Amino acid sequence: MGPLELHEYAALDAVGLRDLIRAREVTAAEVEDAARRALSQVGPELGALTRPLFEPALVHDPDGPFAGVPFVIKDSGPFAQGVPFTLGSRSIQGAVAAVDHDLMARFRAAGLVALGQSTAPEFGLSFATESVRHGVTRNPWDPGRGVGGSSGGAAALVASGAVPVAHANDAGGSIRVPASCCGLVGLKPSRGRTPCGPLTGEAAFGQLVEFALTRSVRDTAHLLDAVSAPPVGDKYQAPAPARPFAEALRTAPGRLRVALATAPWSGTPVDPQVAAVTVNAGKVLEWIGHAVTETGPDLDADDIVEAAMLSVVSTGGAVLRGAPRRPDPASLEAVSRAVLAETEAFTALDVLAAMEAQDRVTRSVGRFFLAHDLLVTPTLAALPAPHGTLAYDAPGQSARSWLRRIFAHGPFTAAFNVSGHPAISLPLGQSREGLPVGVQLVAAHGREDLLLQVASQLEQAVPWADRQPPVFVD
Repeated sequence: MGPLELHEYAALDAVGLRDLIRAREVTAAEVEDAARRALSQVGPELGALTRPLFEPALVHDPDGPFAGVPFVIKDSGPFAQGVPFTLGSRSIQGAVAAVDHDLMARFRAAGLVALGQSTAPEFGLSFATESVRHGVTRNPWDPGRGVGGSSGGAAALVASGAVPVAHANDAGGSIRVPASCCGLVGLKPSRGRTPCGPLTGEAAFGQLVEFALTRSVRDTAHLLDAVSAPPVGDKYQAPAPARPFAEALRTAPGRLRVALATAPWSGTPVDPQVAAVTVNAGKVLEWIGHAVTETGPDLDADDIVEAAMLSVVSTGGAVLRGAPRRPDPASLEAVSRAVLAETEAFTALDVLAAMEAQDRVTRSVGRFFLAHDLLVTPTLAALPAPHGTLAYDAPGQSARSWLRRIFAHGPFTAAFNVSGHPAISLPLGQSREGLPVGVQLVAAHGREDLLLQVASQLEQAVPWADRQPPVFVD
């Protein structure tokens, strides 16, 4: 095949690149060189990298199932041993990960070639990747709009073709929201499907899940197979799949009971274009042969906000415990200052009340999936937001008021962090302006296989692989 041209590299997903390397049509070194050129081309334009590329790439297993496939890690805390992290904050200086996160160890074992670190909002507290420390991360579909958050830099780099897959995590929508904004596949696995150790036994009271962003369903399935062995010592463990997730893609799931909901439990208005794409997804599912009814789980929006406070104060607690000294308030963004103050004021009774709210949400969602196999909703209530819409330094924000504000933009995602159910965002439509519109699918706990089977059906019926944003490699 010869040297790998950038347009050839960017057109391939992770499985495609892996197969080229295995067939010896290209070498892993040639793929890495193309990835470095791609990242250098679009990374600065999009503001999606926190630092220069790693030289050399981080150590990885050359015989892993994704050997030679480039990716990036997210600046969301201590993740890769020896790599500095900032959590997008000016208050964190000189912090370096002492050990690998358990998921990073699995990424290395899978053979993924870590070449850089992607941007995230300060402490991951926003659906807008716009930090004072790293600036605005721009959307490759429209540089005047945001990429979502908190895995925004990762989404920008995957959508622009710089890497086929990128580390991401999700405590309230932080995989699915950027996937919707950037036209990607974003799976939030079930609670306990991927590891959260060794520094914690449960992340954000079980609401934070680690995984990745991709451009194809098959990449998501194969990657989940590579990294989702039972997490040793973690408090939560999802049931093992009956067969590999990638193998499940080869068979149809049968006729499913599908619920369709376009109105969020908070009552937030939904952009008509977003709702229309979701309704069309329901029609496609009916055409495939599934039974679709308009209904949704009975959820209390106040319970979701109250339960999500556990994730917020868990973040604040991690910052306060992990810092050698209390961060200087002057170096923090407004919402972060509020979160740290409220974390210190949060009492044991507050924790118990939030845990009770989490239990109510979890039970309600669990009961819903006794009568339904799948829930379909919009991922966001709106199109990707222009920069500054979710202004991070807005005055007078409390942690709760901030949650309500960002949940008005993305009201459909956090419930399933609270409940622990798997959910995936798929790029099933575009707006009149050419912006991506994501549709969220949710299934019973442990049923990523079902989500991926239906996602594969939708990918074949409403293909998105040929869509490329204006800012794309080469």
